[in-house]
Amino acid sequence: MEKTIEDPPTSAVLLDHCHFSQVIFNSVEKFYIPGGDVTCRYTFTQHFIPRQKDWIGIFRVGWKTVREYYTFMWVTLPIDLNNKSAKQQEVQFKAYYLPKDDEYYQFCYVDQDGVVRGASIPFQFRPENEEDILVVTTQGEVEEIEQHNKELCKENQELKDSCVSLQKQNSDMQAELQKKQEELETLQSINKKLELKVKEQKDYWETEFLQLKEQNQKMSSENEKMGIRVDQLQAQLSTQEKEMEKLVQGDQDKTEQLEHLKKENGHLFLSLTEQRKDQKKLEQTVEEMKQNETTAMKKQQELMDENFDLSRRLSEKKMICNALQREKERLEGENDLLKRENSRLLSYMGLDFNSLPYQVPTSDEGGAGQNPGLVYGNPYSGIQESSSPSQLSIKKCPICKADGICDHTLEQQQMQALCLNCPICDKIFPATEKQIFEDHVFCHSL
Repeated sequence: MEKTIEDPPTSAVLLDHCHFSQVIFNSVEKFYIPGGDVTCRYTFTQHFIPRQKDWIGIFRVGWKTVREYYTFMWVTLPIDLNNKSAKQQEVQFKAYYLPKDDEYYQFCYVDQDGVVRGASIPFQFRPENEEDILVVTTQGEVEEIEQHNKELCKENQELKDSCVSLQKQNSDMQAELQKKQEELETLQSINKKLELKVKEQKDYWETEFLQLKEQNQKMSSENEKMGIRVDQLQAQLSTQEKEMEKLVQGDQDKTEQLEHLKKENGHLFLSLTEQRKDQKKLEQTVEEMKQNETTAMKKQQELMDENFDLSRRLSEKKMICNALQREKERLEGENDLLKRENSRLLSYMGLDFNSLPYQVPTSDEGGAGQNPGLVYGNPYSGIQESSSPSQLSIKKCPICKADGICDHTLEQQQMQALCLNCPICDKIFPATEKQIFEDHVFCHSL
């Protein structure tokens, strides 16, 4: 069959729906010699209009649909359909695409809708018949031919007799054929209905086929994946079988080890019983040690509390000592000021400080008397006496009778540093009222 770039338009239209009289084929031979081109001539009827996609095909006799063409050629559209010569057209089929057998074929004109508009008489593709060739024979051959002819005449008579009987049978068959034709018409009407149903069913099947085809493709891809997966699982299975053999061997070894461990477990149980007895003794010992530890903790807590109290008291003593040191430095500064004031007053009075019979005692000498070099005495002597304790007052504690500085003397000095005591009337002033205290002492000197 001819291979073309573009297939002609076809359809599944049956013969009953075709119109064979709209295109007439002219000068169709009974047979065409193979190996030569074939020219097909045809004529359009008055009411037929050709279109661009019309084509002429060569069909084997007995075809059912236009899809069964052997080869085809596109129709050339005439320029002017009103011209009489334009109604007569022709196409030429190349010998290469023609059939090679001796079956009967015919030309068919098919429009672009796939409907047959004309069909030719049947013809064959075969060489020339031998009957058309002149044969020269001898007299003997002629006699043999005449004898053979007589025999053929006899056979012909017999055939005529049988033909008469066959004609009779034919008439009977014609009557039966008429009945069959009526039945056929009924069946054709039924067939048309069935064809509609078949067409609907075919459309449904085509849709279903497409869906099944897609599913088949999916299943094929999944099948390939499953095949790969099966190969992987088989490889894993072989690996697991090897591992299983190793595990079975290992299980036997473990069983032997288990028996050995059971024996060792019996020995260990005996030793465990002895260890539990020893553990009870150790627990009793631990309980006693816990009680001793609790007692030690309590003692340690008491010692820590006592140590904390001592640390607190030591810090307080250090603070008091620092305060006394600062007070001492302050008093020494005031003493220097008073010395300079006394020197100034004596020079003002025309007296020499070094020629006086009595000297002003320093803080180191610890004198408690007033300075005789002053006319009215030293108004700040009370401050010195009250804030700077002498060496005699701190040599021996009156409470604990201890020599030097103790806790009692430090507390007493702290109280004296925090208050001011008048040396004349023994009136006590807070350390914050220093100016009032100085004015009070100065009033005694007036």
